[in-house]
Amino acid sequence: MDSSLIAFAAQPLLMQGDCTALLRDVATASIDLVVTDPPYVCRYRERSGRIVANDHQADWIAPAFRELYRVLKPDTFCVSFYGWPHIEKFMCAWKEAGFTPVSHLVWLKDYASLRGYTAARHEQAFLLAKGRPPRPLAPFEDVQPWTYTGNVLHPTQKAVGVIRPLIEAFSAPGAVVLDPFLGSGTTGVAAIAAGRRFVGIELDPDHFAVAERRIAHAAEEREAA
Repeated sequence: MDSSLIAFAAQPLLMQGDCTALLRDVATASIDLVVTDPPYVCRYRERSGRIVANDHQADWIAPAFRELYRVLKPDTFCVSFYGWPHIEKFMCAWKEAGFTPVSHLVWLKDYASLRGYTAARHEQAFLLAKGRPPRPLAPFEDVQPWTYTGNVLHPTQKAVGVIRPLIEAFSAPGAVVLDPFLGSGTTGVAAIAAGRRFVGIELDPDHFAVAERRIAHAAEEREAA
């Protein structure tokens, strides 16, 4: 693979396979922003039986985020959702890779996605910095509204309306956005709608096929606009 294409391609670049291996072909310091929703390491199984690839183990977390740190440009961000019961695994991997947690983001739900000792009414992510990105004049609010997708295309499908504001807040138009845990392609759709270039990687071949279709359709719509 000619990794120089990744930083300058006008069309989305999508790859199917293990992101840790595939990221080795991505040029160092060629990515402007990472926005991703990796497996939460919770052995998630939906009522219908759908699962998330690699959600049963945590050995991928550290090597994947080492590669993400390498491919990001200096003074940029990675936004990563995470599974809070295993925050120590994620936080150790992020810090060991070189990231500095600079903000915690929360999305408030108007329903409970799980009921246990408490009723779970939020999703969460960390804003991770590589280096010292400049502070914005109008900071992004760390509490955001949530939109439910119904998880039609993926067991943990995020809404474009949740992801797009992140992309617009933490990258400039024309920037290269990467999602190494692409799922059903939401980050790619949001990046294209926001006028960014996009690189996506997904391990599960079925989810990858869905993401390809969605992102191709989003690119066609933007070109036609």
